Amino acid sequence: MIIGGGGREHALAWKIAHSPRVGKIYVAPGNAGTALIAENVDLNATDMEGLGKAAVDKGIDLAVVGPEVPLASGIVDHFDNLAIPTFGPTKAAARLESSKVFARELMERNGIPCPKGAVFSSYLEAREYVRQQQPPIVVKADGLAAGKGTVIANSVREADEALTEIMDAKAFGSAGDKVIIDEWVTGQEVSLIAFTDSQIVSPMVPACDYKKIWDGDQGPNTGGMGSYSPPGFFSAEFVEKATNSVLLPAVRAMAREGTPYKGVIYAGLMVTDSELLALEFNARFGDPETQVILPLLSTDLVEILLAVIQGKLEQLTMKWTANACVGVVMASAGYPGKYETGYPIKGFDNLDEDLLVFHAGTRLGDDGQVRTNGGRVLTLVSVGKDMAEARARVYRNLPSIRFEGCHYRRDIALREIS
Repeated sequence: MIIGGGGREHALAWKIAHSPRVGKIYVAPGNAGTALIAENVDLNATDMEGLGKAAVDKGIDLAVVGPEVPLASGIVDHFDNLAIPTFGPTKAAARLESSKVFARELMERNGIPCPKGAVFSSYLEAREYVRQQQPPIVVKADGLAAGKGTVIANSVREADEALTEIMDAKAFGSAGDKVIIDEWVTGQEVSLIAFTDSQIVSPMVPACDYKKIWDGDQGPNTGGMGSYSPPGFFSAEFVEKATNSVLLPAVRAMAREGTPYKGVIYAGLMVTDSELLALEFNARFGDPETQVILPLLSTDLVEILLAVIQGKLEQLTMKWTANACVGVVMASAGYPGKYETGYPIKGFDNLDEDLLVFHAGTRLGDDGQVRTNGGRVLTLVSVGKDMAEARARVYRNLPSIRFEGCHYRRDIALREIS
């Protein structure tokens, strides 16, 4: 059973379906894409009791948790109590993502390189601190905010407005009870995601995602408008350095402090002219990074998931192809703000045969037509022998898909071939 209903979960279901060990896949709640390769279960990803009962009733042998909210709510602990092997960190371990303050304090205690900053629980004290800083200023909500809780303010006024929205107006609820105010660091961002069984850390191929809604990194933050892997600037040496200076110290610190971390650990990194910094941690597969990472994995994903749960990751050697992968998100008009759903999606039959389409905000209508059902609707993904080939193929196919108000960025992976 895969828990979640986005593009990440469709990609997980697609990859898991390749395993000879798997006879049946359920996705809860899933989408129109997962319905093609699995059986959707009409339960919200945060309905722990309902999901637990369904997993027991269906005789689930392995559960995989996609989104951060059920992890932060303790769904792995709940499934463990039901004796269902579950891939993901416990509620206590998931604090690495659910609390940026927890993660920052852990980094500082353990010498993990990160930006300089300060933590505030007082709105007035945070405002006073901001007025003493030199813009740009980075303001981060402590808790989960669907990837939208970080604001890069180019003026003291913008930082002040961000604090008002997060701490005073409670735009993200209790997630804004505390904030981190960071110095601005410049460089190239990269996502390094790894499997860990609390002892061994095995990194995946790195990826870059695009948070802003418009080309040229303009407009508000989103959950991610596209991704590509691997970035040319982040070499194997960088992967090793980041694993040893960021991922391994974090996993070892969690174990040392009595909170063993198993599952996926995801470091958002900044590569500057002189150093490598950890901006934040996530406790799950990235979205849309998963959609461009899993197509490059040669090893049976189920074998990896089981090795993590059983603490046997050291016995497994992961293999990755030398290809490149590009994914572009197709979104509804108005996203990441208010948007409408229910529009029919056409053109699937006109795509290249080897193009991958991962559904996110989709549903099957009563007439069997695939319709929009969210802000991020689809991720179109292409694999190529190099980045130029993968990018050209995905952008050649994007116009074939049509739905009302569809928009997407036109510069995903462009910097890699410019």
